[in-house]
Amino acid sequence: MKITLNVWRQSSPEAAGSFVKYDVDGVSADMSMLEMLDVLNDRLESKGEAPIAFDHDCREGICGSCGFMINGVAHGPEKEITVCQTHMRSFKDGDELTLEPWRAMAFPVMRDLMVDRSAFDRIIQAGGYVSVRTGSAPEANATPVMKEHADMAFEAAACIGCGACVAACPNAAAMLFTSAKVSHLGLLPQGEPERDKRAIDMVAQMDKEGFGHCSNHGECEAVCPKGISVNFIARMNRDLLKATLRSSR
Repeated sequence: MKITLNVWRQSSPEAAGSFVKYDVDGVSADMSMLEMLDVLNDRLESKGEAPIAFDHDCREGICGSCGFMINGVAHGPEKEITVCQTHMRSFKDGDELTLEPWRAMAFPVMRDLMVDRSAFDRIIQAGGYVSVRTGSAPEANATPVMKEHADMAFEAAACIGCGACVAACPNAAAMLFTSAKVSHLGLLPQGEPERDKRAIDMVAQMDKEGFGHCSNHGECEAVCPKGISVNFIARMNRDLLKATLRSSR
């Protein structure tokens, strides 16, 4: 296969960026998107040019490190997979692809396709904890949990914090990410002591980071590689309202 890439190149956060066109031939349909970029980078380095910078780690769709826009879609055209799981068989010989970083004020571009997502870390730090005793693992059946709540908590905990939801949202909102983190702890008995404070603190930190507000477009759910539902946003809003009312008494 031969693929033409229009890649966003930006040498530093302060530098002006622009798209640069690359023709990549000899692409195997079995390559992942990141493997194809590895091949291109090898060729660029052999010519003394700077390689394209992009985030990656496990390359198994687990860590949430990788992520950029492919033809305007976060993680690319396939549903519920990350960039590292997107294979070149999803495209045709001769296709022209545009690769650019997540676009959000709270995710400043560091270099090329890499953005700073430490805003997510600060949201988690604001309230993503439980005050239960740590140490030896408790008996799994010692604390009864409703099956419905356990399933919902597991679904919310699947969030890998990749940032696709923010990149896809017209308002660059982080509501899906934040609601998943609030919900997966709040749904379980261990998270009950801090439930109100967690909702208030994490939402406040989300707003402080400069993310936009949710306007129910649903783009976040559409591009989420783990298929996390927007229903968690409604749940978080309910938790926040209740917590705010209780704290004002």
